Order: sequence, then C-alpha cells, then structure tokens
Amino acid sequence: MRIFFATFLLFVFLSSAHAEAQSFGRSRGIDPEEQFRILREQLIENVLIPGGITNQRVLDSVKQTLRHQFVPKAHIAKSYQDIAIPIGESQTISSPFIVALMTQALEPQPTDKVLEIGTGSGYQAAILSPLVQDVFTIEIVEQLGNRTKQFLEELQYANIHCLVGDGFKGWPEHAPFDKIIVTCSPEKVPQPLQDQLREGGVMIIPVGERYQQMLCRMKKVNGKLEQESLQPTLFVPMTGQAEANREIPPDPTNPKLQNVSFEEELIKRFHVPGWYYQFGCTVVNDADAPEGKMVVEFKSDDGEQPSMLLQGVPIDGRVVKRIRLGAWLKIEDVKWGADRTRSPSVAIQYFDEKRKLIAYDYVGGFKGTTPWRKVDDEFKVPPATREAIVSIGLFGARGTARFDDVFLEHRR
Repeated sequence: MRIFFATFLLFVFLSSAHAEAQSFGRSRGIDPEEQFRILREQLIENVLIPGGITNQRVLDSVKQTLRHQFVPKAHIAKSYQDIAIPIGESQTISSPFIVALMTQALEPQPTDKVLEIGTGSGYQAAILSPLVQDVFTIEIVEQLGNRTKQFLEELQYANIHCLVGDGFKGWPEHAPFDKIIVTCSPEKVPQPLQDQLREGGVMIIPVGERYQQMLCRMKKVNGKLEQESLQPTLFVPMTGQAEANREIPPDPTNPKLQNVSFEEELIKRFHVPGWYYQFGCTVVNDADAPEGKMVVEFKSDDGEQPSMLLQGVPIDGRVVKRIRLGAWLKIEDVKWGADRTRSPSVAIQYFDEKRKLIAYDYVGGFKGTTPWRKVDDEFKVPPATREAIVSIGLFGARGTARFDDVFLEHRR
C-alpha cells in the first residue's frame, strides 16, 4: 500500500526560524524552549547514549546547541527526532546521531584547528564550536554558504570562519589543520585534504560509491593516511571536483540491494555491511534461515526506540516503472504500535532529484507469531523518482522480528 508517512521521513525541507519555535510551544500551552530542552535530553538518553556516544563534552554540546534554530519552520516539531533534513540545493543537515558520532570520532581538543567540508546549515560547525579553538568551514553552494555565514554571525559563533568554495580544494591559507571533518561523500579522499592535514592529525570522512559509503577515521602517519572503517552510512555526494573525479557512477536504471542475506562479515563486530542507521537489531545465527545461516533480528519491549536498518539505491522512475519489494520474515509475539503501519515491515521511500520525499510504500501489517514466510508486494514507481531508501525493522511494534533475503526486483 502507498502512504505518505511522516513518522519515518528521513528527509524534510529546511530553513531556520526561532519564531516558529515560539509558535510550536504556544500551540501546546507550554514554554517552547523548555519543551525543546526536554526533547534534547530525550534524544541524548534514548538515541545517542544507547548508540554509543560516550564523550561527555560531545553530549554536553548536543544538549546546549539548539538544533531547532537550524531546521525548517514547517517541520520544527521534528527538530530533535533523529532524522536528516534537507536544507535546499540538494543538501542536508545530518541526523543528530551521525553528527555526534562524527564529532566523537574526531576526538576534539580545546586547542584544535578544525576544517569542515560542507557547512550546510551550520549545525555541525555549531556542535564543534565549544569543543575546539577554531572551525574553518567551506560550503560549495554560494547562496546556502552566504546565508549560513550570516546566520552563524547572528548567533555570535565567533570561532567559526566560513568560506564559499569547493571543499575538494580545502582552505590552504589556514593549513595545516589538526582535524578535518567532511560531511559529504567523495569516492576517494581528495589529495588537497590529505596535504592540509597535519602529521598525526585525524580526518573523519565518508567515502565510497554513491550509495555504498563507509564512514572512516583517517590518521596521518609518516605523511600517509591510515584508515579505520567505522560504519556504513549515506551522505549527499561531494560535488564540484570530487564529483567530476567519480569513477563509479550509480546506475539508476538497474537498482540493486547489497548484502541482502546478511552473510558478509560484520564491521567492527557490530555493523552490517551495506546497510546503515543500524538501531535495535543484531545479526544472529538461525538454523532455519531461508538463505545462508545469518539473519537480522529486531527486538523491542516498548516500540518506542529506533529499530531499523536502511539502504539507499538509485532508481530512475522514467525507466524503472514497477518494483517488487519483500523479504523472508519470522515473528514472535509481535504487537502493533498505534496502528498497522507500526509493524514489522519492508519499506521504500522515493525521492525526486532534489531529494524531496514524494511517496512511501511498505509490505507490513504483520503481528502475532509465525514461522519463516516470504512477504512481498508490487508497487508502481513514481516517474519523478531519482533515488530511494529501502528499510526493514519493527517501526514502532513490540516483539521480535527476523528478516532474511531482502529483495528489490524491478521492471521497466
């Protein structure tokens, strides 16, 4: 079935406005800033800490940074949900968890001079501001960069320095940098950024193919970068020179999912290759698995915590007319959340060329206890679709659900 399901939006439109926050609070008869403070604390307790964010300085910065100032008026009530939000010009503000994760991995010190590639709305720079000496941030989109520069000045972030330009080139006038954080994804680490990182410095950057990226921690040792893979992720691409250098462009006429049977070796003994935003699930051995031995298991006692896996795919709706989406599913003592949409599901969100959500389909509505069975359905792809996100999980249900052999078949 097709629904426009706001609860599971990964992307929404962006602008910033304090006035809308006041309206948000007044409509509920409470002080808006107090409500937002409570929501920030809930975000930290329910998402960031369970997700592995332990650096107290980072948690304090998230608590003190008013994310609702960096998100759209129309969606200000979602400011402290763990979702990414478009800021126009096909760019996004990353989810709070990803911002916290990258900041923690950077190991920010009070004396650090940090280069950020991809200013966006300024939220990542604002999180870094109280943790380091200076943040030098670059935005390639001129209108967005100028708007954010003015906004950060109005908020009196004196140690954030903004430049409109191609982040691929870095900011050589202020190099070398102690740390570099990149909030968009090139296929490979740009050489200028390698050159501008000081010896012993650290870079956090998502690299790889457009829809199969790895968030990495790089340390410069003897002039070369030593790489540590952190987890799969999905960022907007680094544009400019980095995009021109891309050797493996995505094929939106032939959408495919990766690691659909979960047999690939886990990253750092925890993260599932090919999938990102891993919450509330583990990979377990199941002797009755339909494909291979390993399956993904989701468990929830209350249905309130994030519980899903996601994977991005390119789809051109002008070419790919229909898809068949599904998986093998096994459930135990599953109870719906508020309605049938809060149930174990295989879902897909369709986005246009500006990364605006245009439709949502899902195979779900399951409850009770059932052995392994194949669940699937066929859907029409909206012609405006240029990319999609496939997700599996409990989506607000309680109980246990196991998934295996997820599939996305297409017909032109």
